[in-house]
Amino acid sequence: MGELLRNPEFDEYGLLKNPEEWSPELARQLAANAGIGCLTEQHWAFLRSLRNYYRRYHAPPPPHKVCYDLRLPHNCGVELFDTCLAAWRIAGLPDPGEEAKAYLSAD
Repeated sequence: MGELLRNPEFDEYGLLKNPEEWSPELARQLAANAGIGCLTEQHWAFLRSLRNYYRRYHAPPPPHKVCYDLRLPHNCGVELFDTCLAAWRIAGLPDPGEEAKAYLSAD
């Protein structure tokens, strides 16, 4: 895999400390590292939705809301990313807090 153009900083949970350092290339590398492989349009739509919601509310959305908004199956986050926390990581978003990490990790 190619070297990142930047040296983004991650916390102990593998979450990007500064969401402004995120890029699609970084997302591809994080997905590959997570064993997800090639990101499809459904993956990208889910990631965009997470990033847009975070930009507006500074918190993670209920995962089923993202699926509903995208007209995907109720559990699409888990189907696409294994856990919604993995999607949160790949979307380049910072630590959402302990409670949010717990529900994002649930399958």
